[in-house]
Amino acid sequence: MAWSRPRFPYVQKRHRVGLLSLRLWVRHMLFWSGAVVVGLAATAFALSSDYAHTLFRSVVAASPWLPFLVTPLTLAGVAALTQRYFKGAEGSGIPQTIAAIRMSEGGNRDAVLSLRVAVGKMFLTCISLAGGASVGREGPTVQVGAALLYNLRWLVRFPRHLMERGLIVAGGGAGVAAAFNTPLAGIVFAIEEMARSFEERSSGTLVTAVIIAGLAAVYVQGNYTYFGATNSTLAGASGWFGVLLCGLAGGLLGGGFSRLLLAFSTHGLPGRAGTFVRTHPVKFAALCGLALALIGFASGSAVYGSGYVEAKRLIEGTGTVSAGYGIWKMLATFVSFVSGIPGGLFAPSLSAGAGIGQVVAGVLGQADAGALIVIGMAAYFAGVVQAPITAFVIVMEMTGNHDMVVPLMLSTLLATAVSRIVCPRPLYKALASNYLARVRPPA
Repeated sequence: MAWSRPRFPYVQKRHRVGLLSLRLWVRHMLFWSGAVVVGLAATAFALSSDYAHTLFRSVVAASPWLPFLVTPLTLAGVAALTQRYFKGAEGSGIPQTIAAIRMSEGGNRDAVLSLRVAVGKMFLTCISLAGGASVGREGPTVQVGAALLYNLRWLVRFPRHLMERGLIVAGGGAGVAAAFNTPLAGIVFAIEEMARSFEERSSGTLVTAVIIAGLAAVYVQGNYTYFGATNSTLAGASGWFGVLLCGLAGGLLGGGFSRLLLAFSTHGLPGRAGTFVRTHPVKFAALCGLALALIGFASGSAVYGSGYVEAKRLIEGTGTVSAGYGIWKMLATFVSFVSGIPGGLFAPSLSAGAGIGQVVAGVLGQADAGALIVIGMAAYFAGVVQAPITAFVIVMEMTGNHDMVVPLMLSTLLATAVSRIVCPRPLYKALASNYLARVRPPA
């Protein structure tokens, strides 16, 4: 095998040349800087979203009737701005990012991941929260992170596999990590939900982006658990029975929610109602705002916003919600999403799941409801997105409770299995396919 020996010095020489390449180091520096920008953008987005929701809470505190005016006007205004200036910023942002990965036309990919859309996504989501919409910022942060890293290609040339896919996946995973302070969940989400496969050439890019973006966010906000910390554990056989109930309920309700959302996104409403939605999207958004105000009034003004405050209080045991909170939150999120405004499903789904877990704990007479509230969050979220690994990892990291790994895994796997019976098409993948069909109609 003497003929193979000269290859080793050649490989070593090529490695040394790579390490000394100015272009390579410029590329690395720009990429690392881009990951820092993703973390800072996610932090600014988080602080702005919190302030926007605080503004709306002051509106509700002034009068519970004000949302009947403020919410329809806000949703109509946001829908109008989206249609006129920020096409592609509507919805969660995750389906658009997945669609961008699948796009063969560079122009379509450039449009959906433009910096203009990213800025519009953050601005309009904050405005929506200031109007009481039941949306989250985490899904939009995925699109923002993907756009920020993807647009680095204008500054320096990256390898083709990174420009077409790797930067998008890394930016989306970095967005999740920075939004929730969950680096492991960012990596898992990028692999399980966005890529569905893990290319060896892109693995280092993904992990590096997640770590740097997460560190940038932590530097500004400090190290924290998104929903607060809990040390709650399951108590006895009834606790494990509660895991099964949460899994079943999360799968049925989450799958039902996704099926309704996909039915509306794919087919719309029948007859004249469907024609009205297509021809008058701004007026339809105003009607959705009115419906949201009615839901908010019926729920005691509990379902406005992302649901972060309600879920955090439930987990930490500092507050409770009504028995119907989970259902009301689902309805509010559905109405907000179909209105066509920008906004994500992560936080509202987790909050609805916390309400479901509280109900299960009450039915079983669990004195310490914290464990089943956490289980309910993961189960319902898994039922909606059908990504069980992401669901249990993200909830585990957000609550800092590593003792719940096994019950979290069990509940999310069960919820995903049940959800697939109710809704065979995974939500984000189906929404991405619908988006691709709109931007790339068949000949």
